[in-house]
Amino acid sequence: MTLELFCGIVRVVLCCVSSFMASSTTPTLPLAFPQRHHSVSHRQVLFFAKFSNKVSLSSSVASKRSCKSKCFYAKVQNALNEEAVETQSSELEEDTQSTPSSSKLVLVVGGSGGVGQLVVASLLQQNIKSRLILRNPEKATELFGEQDKEKLQVFKGDTRKQEDLDPSIFEGVTHVICCTGTTAFPSRRWDDDNTPERVDWVGLKNLVSALPSSVKRVVLVSSIGVTKFNELPWSIMNLFGVLKYKKMGEDFLRNSGLPFTIIRPGRLTDGPYTSYDLNTLLKATAGQRRAVLIGQGDKLVGEASRIVVAEACVQALDLEVTENQVYEVNSVEGEGPGNEAKKWQELFEAANSR
Repeated sequence: MTLELFCGIVRVVLCCVSSFMASSTTPTLPLAFPQRHHSVSHRQVLFFAKFSNKVSLSSSVASKRSCKSKCFYAKVQNALNEEAVETQSSELEEDTQSTPSSSKLVLVVGGSGGVGQLVVASLLQQNIKSRLILRNPEKATELFGEQDKEKLQVFKGDTRKQEDLDPSIFEGVTHVICCTGTTAFPSRRWDDDNTPERVDWVGLKNLVSALPSSVKRVVLVSSIGVTKFNELPWSIMNLFGVLKYKKMGEDFLRNSGLPFTIIRPGRLTDGPYTSYDLNTLLKATAGQRRAVLIGQGDKLVGEASRIVVAEACVQALDLEVTENQVYEVNSVEGEGPGNEAKKWQELFEAANSR
């Protein structure tokens, strides 16, 4: 509210107070006004103007001042109280609309990995309930802090071990995002039998086999080049079978009968983040490479920001256009879709039409 508008309101109120002086009882201002003066609306100003115009301050009606003052006071108090209730109801409705509740319960597998942690951060930011399967549940607190258990649920489990996938883990799950993965070449991450075969093939097969038929969508993060693992240069990447096993996992999901979306990113950039701070994840940016290229047919070659890939997974959950589709995703310089659902839908639709 501007200073000029506030001063105008004060002048009207002072006029009202002066008209009450003839009364034996000193009046008080309507309760609604002092409580809400910081957000007086244009409609409230009109209420003051409307009723103040009905009060004559001329000497010819001075004898009737007390009666009119009481009537004026009652009218203004009723009008302002009604306006306050209406405004409070409107504000409550706006607050509810700004943070809509979600009926989804998204199971995130690989939620502590480079893409997975960004997926979880995006879901938390959008007030979407999440459930994680982690080999080490303590990592959830390190990454995402203390969260309401209704908003973020954590189960201990390992997709490489079929016996770990108890049916209780999947109760109520409506959507699934699988971001599991390991390195293409032998590294310390292969310790404890964490090889591409065990993660990208056995683990995914166990997961998909355990999912209930009621799941509305399974989003899988795979890789570009999976259909060309016997061709150069992809055959070099596939020396230890990573692309072959990812393709086997894709095919198993396709043939499962579950609605799916497969995201094949280019070479991953940005992160993984190891600061263990949800605020850092929510503030992460893809630098200048925010624009998104989406293709089909395993034709795209390039890089993909983990931030972009994570958002592509979240956006694909509910889009009908992405059901039973496979997309390659790259990041390029320029302004991107961010988390705007309409822009993502347009990108997916454009890829389908090519």
